[in-house]
Amino acid sequence: MPILGPVVDINRRTFVGASVAVGGVVAATPLIAGCGDTDNQQAAASSEVHMRINGEQRRVTVDNRTSLLDMLRERAGLTGTKKGCDQGACGACTILVNGQRVNSCLTLAVMHDGAEITTIEGLEENGRLHPLQQAFIDEDAFQCGYCTAGQIISGVGCINEGHTGSPAEIREWMSGNICRCGAYTNIVNAVATAARKV
Repeated sequence: MPILGPVVDINRRTFVGASVAVGGVVAATPLIAGCGDTDNQQAAASSEVHMRINGEQRRVTVDNRTSLLDMLRERAGLTGTKKGCDQGACGACTILVNGQRVNSCLTLAVMHDGAEITTIEGLEENGRLHPLQQAFIDEDAFQCGYCTAGQIISGVGCINEGHTGSPAEIREWMSGNICRCGAYTNIVNAVATAARKV
């Protein structure tokens, strides 16, 4: 008959406490082991991107996980592009990438190395507003103004793509941009007016 050691009386509280202590040590070991490596990890997780933003060559170092929207706002200082839903549903962050409309919250900055970027700040020329910017003023196409930058950039894309044949066509091709104030009729009028002048 084998000899057993002393019987240890373990209650639930003692068992849970011991489990947490052992689990904490196991979980912390890899973290402690990798502490000296943080500089290398951070260096590997960032990249330098080269872009032509609003006609100006820019070099920006960004975390590889940074959205194009956050890079423009936080690293390039271009806050005209707005962060709305941050899920690609509202269109407030619309910009032009190589002439194409893009929801900048849905794409990573590192994916656009070498790209031509146009934001709302890049539309005016020599102090003169773009025809669509002026049309938004003339047609009273905004109320609170939060969606306006995305609406105007999307409208410029709509005009450049040739989708301004009728109010219905404009509404269809501008449908990715939401205006909570409901200024849609005036926005459509502004796009149609600017399309005749461009």
